[in-house]
Amino acid sequence: MRRNRFHGLTISINRTSLRKVAVFIIVGIIAVFIFTGMLTSIDPGYGMASSTVHNWTTQVTGENLVYLMGMENRYFQQALPEESEPPNLSSIAFELTTSINPDDPRSLLGRELPGFALFDGNIVVAGEGSDYTNMPIESAPPMEVLMAEREASTTSFEELDRPTDQAQPEMTTGDRKVVHIIHSHTRESFLPELKGVTNPDEAWHSEVNISLVGERLGQSLKKRGIGTDVDKTDIQSVLNERDWKYHRSYEASREFVKSAMDRNDQLEFFFDLHRDSLLRDNTTVTINGEHYARIYFVIGRDNRNNERNKKLAQDLHHRLEKKYPGLSRGVVEMGGIGRNGVYNQDLHENSILIEFGGVENSVEENFRSADAFAEVFSEFYWEQAKVSTE
Repeated sequence: MRRNRFHGLTISINRTSLRKVAVFIIVGIIAVFIFTGMLTSIDPGYGMASSTVHNWTTQVTGENLVYLMGMENRYFQQALPEESEPPNLSSIAFELTTSINPDDPRSLLGRELPGFALFDGNIVVAGEGSDYTNMPIESAPPMEVLMAEREASTTSFEELDRPTDQAQPEMTTGDRKVVHIIHSHTRESFLPELKGVTNPDEAWHSEVNISLVGERLGQSLKKRGIGTDVDKTDIQSVLNERDWKYHRSYEASREFVKSAMDRNDQLEFFFDLHRDSLLRDNTTVTINGEHYARIYFVIGRDNRNNERNKKLAQDLHHRLEKKYPGLSRGVVEMGGIGRNGVYNQDLHENSILIEFGGVENSVEENFRSADAFAEVFSEFYWEQAKVSTE
């Protein structure tokens, strides 16, 4: 009799629990419909923009995301390194609701100070003198500047555009071209080469520009046995033809990179060369009595090959430091709202954007840097080739 009473009580409790679960599910579904209706019916001026959602999601690191998924399925956490620690959920919630990272004071000021968000990047490796006050600056020039025809000094280029003679390389890629060079901002130029131009914002030219440095780098790599394809397409002309804004430069250059990949499946490395907008003090180094335009490696924070791209850039930075101390300004990640964050580096795991010098560097200084980079990269390339054949 007592057992039946307990059995009946258990059934009653189970039914009560089921009712609570059912009510909870029904209320949850109703809440979802109400919330969805509010989002779709609210005035567009006050609605939740996709950029806001994107900003929230980019603040959650991959490691923290795996931990959150692991709360439901423990197998996900097996992919994490041993030294990983569980995320602080209260800290994550604070960042998502306020957009402030307690470990980065720039997040507090970024939306309050005009232009401060331009420095929203992560320095992976800092070269000599590099910090958050002198990170690479990418800004669009006024259209009238891009369209203007300027007189440039070309008297020294014929002597400069030949790499220093050297013996025939011991190793060569033969007919294979394994390096591809492009210039998404083709018309970025240098003040010392523009007659009568002193304003850094006007350092743009249709012929005397960063593509000369790309051509020199290609020649220097070929001298070291590395087949190189240099694309000197004037991306600005493509933008003009399509009536595209300047911020679509990478979208335009992407087509040419993909076309090069389709034509040649043996391409292994992709370099997009640029010129920084910073002034000479930040972009010049003296090595053995010669002036060199400093190099900065830029990795897109939001591209799927980020880790591999970053590893390559770090390796090249450290190698440059050994042979040409101070030549590399370091490695930086760029991304988030207002920045490209991909730079077409999602197309290949060995892809880097490289800033060569600044607006006040000369072509001659950039050519020295291109030769130095070619020397260091060729050593890296042949070491890797030797390892892969062993």
